[in-house]
Amino acid sequence: MSETTTIAPAQRKPAKSRSAIFAIGLILVGLHVAIALTTVFWTPYGAMETAGMRLEAPSAAHWLGTDRLGRDFLTLVMIGSRIALIVGIGAVGIGAAIGVVLGLLAAFATKFLDDVLAAMLDILIAFPVLLLAMLVVAASSEASLWTATLALGIAMSAIVARLTRILVKRVLQNDFVTAARTSGSAWPSIVLRHILPNIWPTLIVNFALQFGIAIIAEASLSYLGLGAPLPNASWGRLLQEAQGTVYTAPLGAIAPGIALVSLVIGANLLADGMRELRDPTRSTQR
Repeated sequence: MSETTTIAPAQRKPAKSRSAIFAIGLILVGLHVAIALTTVFWTPYGAMETAGMRLEAPSAAHWLGTDRLGRDFLTLVMIGSRIALIVGIGAVGIGAAIGVVLGLLAAFATKFLDDVLAAMLDILIAFPVLLLAMLVVAASSEASLWTATLALGIAMSAIVARLTRILVKRVLQNDFVTAARTSGSAWPSIVLRHILPNIWPTLIVNFALQFGIAIIAEASLSYLGLGAPLPNASWGRLLQEAQGTVYTAPLGAIAPGIALVSLVIGANLLADGMRELRDPTRSTQR
């Protein structure tokens, strides 16, 4: 008697697991948002205040010790959350505004213009986001928080534009768009009532991913001295300043590193959770 082996079909990831991913991401990002909002009204010490001796160990007065200038390190790390969120949200907003408009124009353009725009977007995407941002910052007169945010937004807009173009072209093939055109609806009305509502969920997930990329890129710019200047205590700047004292005061490198990683992981988990909650069939157990 022969035995047959059956392969069980792929199982969907349980709803609780998907919700847990989203919840963990929301908690991590929400924690940084709460810290950032707190720094608007209160910090343990001033950002540029010499609160103690140089490189003090953690104590009741300074929970994370002091840096090489005697500034309270907990204060600097807290302010770093605010800087990261400002740059991350600002860069995503600028990239979304530019990218969505370019993507819509490419999708509705003639075949020749569409091909030209698509080729230009592919060329821009071939360059790393950090490299494009460095070029934009270098072209400006001086490095600032606004310059870093604008540079990252412009660098990320190509990715958003390409995704928008693909999504819009896909939606345009649907019957409800054809019906709207046949009924005499103008293109602005079709875009607002039919196209944007259908592509927005996918774009939101991409924006969450771009948020994490922007935070890493901003920290990299600040580490290279191209980010926000003092008194903006960027995590990248803190890491750069701590590299010379990493053996004598390791918290100077560990604390901003953990803060940076936790926010990026939170953004990625949030994006992954939104994607899975939107389309549970994407997640399967192999």
